[in-house]
Amino acid sequence: MAGERVLTLRELNRATLTRQMLLERKRLSPVAMIERLVGMQAQAASGPYVGIWSRTPSFNRASLERELRSGSVVRATAMRGTLHFVTRRDYAVIRAAQSETNYPWNGPQAKRLAPSLRELALAGPVTKAEAVELFQRKHRVAARDASRAWQGARGCAHLVYHHESALWQAAADGRFVAIDEPEAFDPLEARAELFRRYLAAFGPASRRDMVQWSKMHVPEIQRALDRLEPLRRYRDEHGNELLDVARGPLPGADVPAPVRFLPKWDNVLLAHADRSRVLPEPYGKKVIGTNGDVAQTFLVDGFVAGTWRIEGGRVVLAPFEKLSRAAQRELKDEGTRLEAFLA
Repeated sequence: MAGERVLTLRELNRATLTRQMLLERKRLSPVAMIERLVGMQAQAASGPYVGIWSRTPSFNRASLERELRSGSVVRATAMRGTLHFVTRRDYAVIRAAQSETNYPWNGPQAKRLAPSLRELALAGPVTKAEAVELFQRKHRVAARDASRAWQGARGCAHLVYHHESALWQAAADGRFVAIDEPEAFDPLEARAELFRRYLAAFGPASRRDMVQWSKMHVPEIQRALDRLEPLRRYRDEHGNELLDVARGPLPGADVPAPVRFLPKWDNVLLAHADRSRVLPEPYGKKVIGTNGDVAQTFLVDGFVAGTWRIEGGRVVLAPFEKLSRAAQRELKDEGTRLEAFLA
């Protein structure tokens, strides 16, 4: 549309980084950080710890573990049907927002199996094997259907991972626990809140970006966006419409971006259909595997410039291109701080 401001790729990069607290670290508690980011991807339990460390200047792992033990933060299936750390209130909002989408936990089989599964879990932690045995014995679920039945029923019954699976030194833990029934929210109002917060944390963004982040359908998203009007509108360099909240910050393209280390599956790499605002297109397949695995990466000048790993307690870099001496020095300093945190 004529007259709409066009945002360059670097402007989108800086807008995303500042909202993700990757341009400047913010002093926030783990709970406040997780809520600001609308959850943190947690396939690897250690991921949110590194993600928070990269975004705040004074993170203590024990502070997050206290929230996990108390149940104020849970490791649960959330956006895109993937594992996240979310707060208990946000869990309720997310589930209400998803309640009109065809996720497995909204299906008739899940609703049929959930009451008996929840009853079992209220007596103590439950494993997948125990749940499958229950489904086959009590509900005559065929063995070939048991895994999908478990995925849906555990979501419908509000089972989350036992907190010990989410601690820093967590071993593999296949136990699930029942949490209190979440507070009820109107589904449309919940979606509107969810996408307002998505735009605040990841915007400006297109509708395709919102589909990628939420795996909800366009009509559901559009009804939520209608509730949020008036929204700010921009265009990217390809002419795509981008939506934003009223006071979403837009730093200049020339604002310096410090190096940052990101954990596996960091949401900043997964929350847009067009990932080029942070992940240059030539490097996409080096970072995101065909099996959905997402590497640990580092940012230089705001963009993914390579991957990292730990060997013998040391950060080892695998840059995609030759790095400047200034970037190498900055990465060495930041890597030393990361080594101390991981130790």
